[in-house]
Amino acid sequence: MQRRFLGLTATIAALSAAAVLAGCGVTGGDSDVTLSLVAADYDLNGGDSTEKYWADLTAAYEAEHPGVDIDVRIESWDDVDRKVADMVEAGKAPDIAQIGAYADYAAEGELYTADELLTVPVQANFLVPLTTAGEMRRVQYGLPFVASTRLLFYNKKLFADAGITEPPTTWAELAAAAKKLKRDKVAYPFALPLGPEEAQAETMMWLLSGGDGYTDDAGRYVIDSDRNVRTFQWLKRELVDAGLTGPVAPGKLDRKAAFAAFARGEVGMLNGHPSLAQEAARKGVEVGMVPLPGADGEARATMGVADWIMGFKQNGHRKEIGEFLDFVFSDTNVLKFAGDNNLLPATVSASNRMQADPAYAVLAPFLQALPNSRLYPVGKTSWAQVSGTIKKDIGRAVEPSAVPGTVLGRIGREATAAEGAE
Repeated sequence: MQRRFLGLTATIAALSAAAVLAGCGVTGGDSDVTLSLVAADYDLNGGDSTEKYWADLTAAYEAEHPGVDIDVRIESWDDVDRKVADMVEAGKAPDIAQIGAYADYAAEGELYTADELLTVPVQANFLVPLTTAGEMRRVQYGLPFVASTRLLFYNKKLFADAGITEPPTTWAELAAAAKKLKRDKVAYPFALPLGPEEAQAETMMWLLSGGDGYTDDAGRYVIDSDRNVRTFQWLKRELVDAGLTGPVAPGKLDRKAAFAAFARGEVGMLNGHPSLAQEAARKGVEVGMVPLPGADGEARATMGVADWIMGFKQNGHRKEIGEFLDFVFSDTNVLKFAGDNNLLPATVSASNRMQADPAYAVLAPFLQALPNSRLYPVGKTSWAQVSGTIKKDIGRAVEPSAVPGTVLGRIGREATAAEGAE
């Protein structure tokens, strides 16, 4: 995910303090088993918050399980997936990895299944869309660690200045609002980042709002479906060709640049996630957040994102891995990590607790959207290749001389070929 949000709240700080105290004053003695854990670093500011989280958690766990030590290694998001892959290839797989993808390892038979690791209450506590996304051939291997989702963001001051009294709930209303913003000299009436940084995310949000998505109910790619083609035809005709997406061509506009422009007050609307709400508020932008508009009403689903944790079979520590992961997914630990990084809990009980806590009011609309979200088809080993093609090519679908159906057709054929090679 590599996206971070709000800071610590007093509530979570109290829980953290309790966890630290629980991990102090007791030593584990000689260890019968040492579990190796490789985890991604979520602190983009160069701090040690991720390292401290795992240190406190493992200290508390080791105090209660004197026969087990946890050896934690933190790697940057730029390196963690590659380093775990190198370890696996060298025959030195970690016992546990908290990274961005699981499908290749599951396909090679290198992972324990969820029901081999977790107790039934823990496994049943994951939010349904996240459980589904963690499955390959209807068997769950990927355990959702943290999640996020997306909403339509709008600048309340720019809306008021342009005479827009209500946020849009349909595509037609969105286009009408964008026209008013353009007349009021807003630089980016609607920022549409289809540049290669994260085009697969922006694309999926629009495909869902148009009533389809990347895959059908059977899990097959349908990137060039009639609905998806109509979605991009509308985007090109009503937003891009109408000059409502700002001075940078969508295919050249990356998410990072679009978010920075929103935080500077230059964007009327865009699809955003919670970290942007915090950054914009810090810079004095009053942000409104609503569900994504659809073709004829609120979109049937929004896009969800998850990062994954998994247990490797190589060292044979199934029992110890499972007991440790049960501990990781306790409400206290799930809320601590999600709260520190402004992410969403992956479990039902922790989500309910977060929604009931006024300290997390800014996350409430995202929490409400997550149970109805759809995630990337990460259970397909072809997804990495298909995602790369989308990042590279989808911006061409809205270029001045482009025919959207032709571009989506080419991407769709490549996806189907990649799927056939799985």
